[in-house]
Amino acid sequence: GVYQLASELDATQQAHAELRFDKGTLLLEHCAQLPTALSAYFTFDPRVNAYRAPAHYYADLIKPLRPWLRRNRAPYYGKLLQTPALQVQLYPHQKEALQHWHAAGRRGLVVLPTGAGKTLVGLFALSAARRDTLIVVPTLDLLHQWYALARAAFPDLELGLMGGGYHEICSLTIATYDSAARHIDRLGNRFGLLICDEAHHLPAEFYRCIAEFSLAPYRLGLSATPERGDNKHLDFPTLLGPVVYRKTPQELAGDVLAPFQVRTIPVELSPSERLDYERLLAERNNFLRENNIRLGSLEGWNRFVMRSAGTSAGRRAMLAHREARRIAHAAPAKLRALAAVLGSHRTEKTVIFT
Repeated sequence: GVYQLASELDATQQAHAELRFDKGTLLLEHCAQLPTALSAYFTFDPRVNAYRAPAHYYADLIKPLRPWLRRNRAPYYGKLLQTPALQVQLYPHQKEALQHWHAAGRRGLVVLPTGAGKTLVGLFALSAARRDTLIVVPTLDLLHQWYALARAAFPDLELGLMGGGYHEICSLTIATYDSAARHIDRLGNRFGLLICDEAHHLPAEFYRCIAEFSLAPYRLGLSATPERGDNKHLDFPTLLGPVVYRKTPQELAGDVLAPFQVRTIPVELSPSERLDYERLLAERNNFLRENNIRLGSLEGWNRFVMRSAGTSAGRRAMLAHREARRIAHAAPAKLRALAAVLGSHRTEKTVIFT
């Protein structure tokens, strides 16, 4: 196993290597010979005459590396010694979720239905981890909700925000997935705990770098629906850790959640919308193909943005991309379906999430 590797090293090599963080990777310098078993993690980079490994392997590698590291300059996070100043009593399922997360080495996914208090689980987790923390959320609304709750929980702590025009890095920083993905290659060593709210977004090609470029040894994912149609939820054990705790809506209905029913209403684009959508995607994809750009990575998206700003064809491709997204996300059929639902529940109080 990787934890037995230190004994493979010649005594003359011990305490000579240095480990540092570099653009989302771990850079092992001044290492004359890499043990064979470590080759599964590190590859030699001739450009800098050193070995590289993905940053997210830090928690697995630091113990076997420590005996022969002269200096570990990879982490740049501190201790966050704060106790939530909230006058709340956690529900049994919230306490159980935290216990299971701790038992799993403070890594893993907590799956709870909407309204079951996932945010409180996150706040108490960061208090227990006692490390500088990055919280990642999908929308600006959630960014501000987390900020308000974190401010109430830790009134004396300076909070940072990334997204919505903010770029402030503090011991506790809350960021949108978009902002975190754009800056994680520089900030991946600044936080010892990574919390991903609505974690089902994380395995997407554009966002998975948030976990891969971070060396945070502690990780917590929060989601009501972690499974994805593309099966990329199978990557969670590598990105955040396995599912460590799960409660279904049915298990919490009555005491924690109001009685409910879940119904999925499929809607379709009209023939004209479908034609427009396919035409716009074709225009975008032709540009991507001609410029050898793939959108399945952060680098690919950044290249698309840069090329779209430099040529008229690029600008048309970006406009086509945005219009196609608008058609898919704001199809009139969705509003008609919503009107039908509201009409059948005229006497009931209603909350609409968008």
